[in-house]
Amino acid sequence: MADDVRKAAEQRWRAENKPESLKPVTLPTGVEVKPYYGPNDWSPSSQEYMDKVGLPGEYPFTRGVHPLMYRTRGWTMRQYAGFATAEETNQNYRELLAQGAGGLSVAFDLVTQMGYDSDEPDYAHEVGRVGVAIDSLADFETLFSGIPLDKVSTSFTINAVTNNMLAMYQAAAEKQGVAPEKLMATVQNDNLKEYIARGAFIFPLRAQLKMVGDTIEYTARHMPKSVPVSICGYHIRESGANAAQEVAYSFLNAAEYIQEALNRGLDIDAFASRLSFNMVSHMNLFEEVAKFRAARRIWAKLLKDRFGAKSTKSMKWLFFAGTGGSTLTRQQPDNNIIRGTIECLALVLGGVQSVTVNTKDEGHMIPSEKAKLIALRTQQIIALESGAADTVDPLAGSYFVENLTDQMEAAIWQHIQEIDRRGGMARCIEEGFVQKQILSEGIKWQRQIDSGERPLVGVNCLQVEEEDPDDLFEHDTHAVERQVAKLKALKAGRDNERVERTLRELADVGREGGNTMYPMLEAVRAYATVGEITKVLKSVYGEFNEPLNVF
Repeated sequence: MADDVRKAAEQRWRAENKPESLKPVTLPTGVEVKPYYGPNDWSPSSQEYMDKVGLPGEYPFTRGVHPLMYRTRGWTMRQYAGFATAEETNQNYRELLAQGAGGLSVAFDLVTQMGYDSDEPDYAHEVGRVGVAIDSLADFETLFSGIPLDKVSTSFTINAVTNNMLAMYQAAAEKQGVAPEKLMATVQNDNLKEYIARGAFIFPLRAQLKMVGDTIEYTARHMPKSVPVSICGYHIRESGANAAQEVAYSFLNAAEYIQEALNRGLDIDAFASRLSFNMVSHMNLFEEVAKFRAARRIWAKLLKDRFGAKSTKSMKWLFFAGTGGSTLTRQQPDNNIIRGTIECLALVLGGVQSVTVNTKDEGHMIPSEKAKLIALRTQQIIALESGAADTVDPLAGSYFVENLTDQMEAAIWQHIQEIDRRGGMARCIEEGFVQKQILSEGIKWQRQIDSGERPLVGVNCLQVEEEDPDDLFEHDTHAVERQVAKLKALKAGRDNERVERTLRELADVGREGGNTMYPMLEAVRAYATVGEITKVLKSVYGEFNEPLNVF
């Protein structure tokens, strides 16, 4: 009887308001958003509810990976930071920790990311520009001076030279008397996405996969609290992919890394719980929340059904995320504070484990101190004042959100199945298929902005006469000179015979197919530089110089 009353009321309401006559609203993933949702859009039986949504902290983890979520364990508040030399960045890290940051997130300059030393003359203009310059263990010792590495977790946005940075972190911790099993490091190490989304690759794809396997194997044995791969959907989305592609392609990259580890004889439950993800939140709040809820459900099924995981810890999808850099605008930069707030709220409502909020001025320059503090305060206000963290998965049961979660799940599975049919992610990257999909999606999005179909305040609507902000970060033009001088002094003062010996051992292990983490650690302890170590690995594995078939 009650159901009949509801249906009659809905029929009357639709007849009076004619919602189907409105202009359609379509999400970037292609999902059409109706102007009204009700029980017809989501009304599961009790068994369907348990199978698809379930309880917080229990399979399939749609409602979150922890039973009581932020009531018992808040998300880690990070701020992505790094500039100039290790001395300046160390001071900045101390200030961030004093202001309540719960962990560090290291940004490296492009010279370091590409495996060169700071004295490479062709790249002097990039030293310390978009991150901190790191040449050797000596820089890591300075970078973390006065920061207890057994108490502070650290995330490293690094890929092609990940093993080098992880070895430096362990060696720097040894100088503090901290054992590797106590370290809480997260290395990005998602090299497959470099070939499809960002371009900071050095070695051939298959060789890079092998080195990722080295990291997983090494941390499983020696660094049980550290994350050997943080699979990065962030860069995939920022390069033009839609929300469903972001999740699907990052999961497929993860599948390649998992298979590499399984091929070495590792048990899935020995390492899967320490894989994490680096995702992004864009501006449609409900699409983002549904994306994260659907992703947890899919990851649980993939680990259980495809890889045979037995431990529920292996099935929990843990993710760090940032707000979207590509959603920020150079125009009216103060608007970016609002964008960051909405995107951060979506992350919290979506069940994130660790967050960094991009700053308002990143359309102009790397963040100023004031902008970094505002970004950190954004997280803190959401955590302490908004009420968003008071209850688990607060949007669960919403007709709209649950319907959208189901549709996002279907869209993600569609992309996964397509790549599987084509032979897996590595092959599809080599053939250029994934790159074409992302490029096509990015072009479509930009055309919608250019035409005004997608409003972007300050860019294609509500424009004002602009003036550049006057509180932008200013680069220290002498940072390169100081870094190069330190590097010269290091090379003059170290035991160069020891350096050469450890580099030869690294080359030998690499040629024999062994795990490069062990000899790399010895080379790092001897103060071999990033450039020297990378040069040895290039001699073993070669360099990636094949044209990617994108067009």
